[in-house]
Amino acid sequence: MPKNVKHKLAPVKVFRRRLWKNAVFGFSIMFICLLIGVLGYKITIPELDWYDSLLNASMILSGMGPIIDPGIQLSNTAKVFASVYALFSGVAFISTIGILIAPMAHRFFHRLHLEDSEEE
Repeated sequence: MPKNVKHKLAPVKVFRRRLWKNAVFGFSIMFICLLIGVLGYKITIPELDWYDSLLNASMILSGMGPIIDPGIQLSNTAKVFASVYALFSGVAFISTIGILIAPMAHRFFHRLHLEDSEEE
């Protein structure tokens, strides 16, 4: 039996601190990813203003898809950026969800192991 199974469950205060740290870290990652998208859209599609760049980056990052005016002709550079950013955003979003869920999953599985060790 692993030695860490015998450790008690962390107090609620410690658990909340872990949740808070992971939330701050996760939202920081999302902010940086959003900033990359806003700057990328603004640089590759100069016709977009900052608000439209923010809208498109937010929509891609959340998985909803871009909202680009059909009247704007996209350069090949803009198309490549949008494609790479969409792939990057998918991975970043799923990874951030994992960061946010990690303390809850850890506590859940630790509690299961505590229950198992008490039965033996």
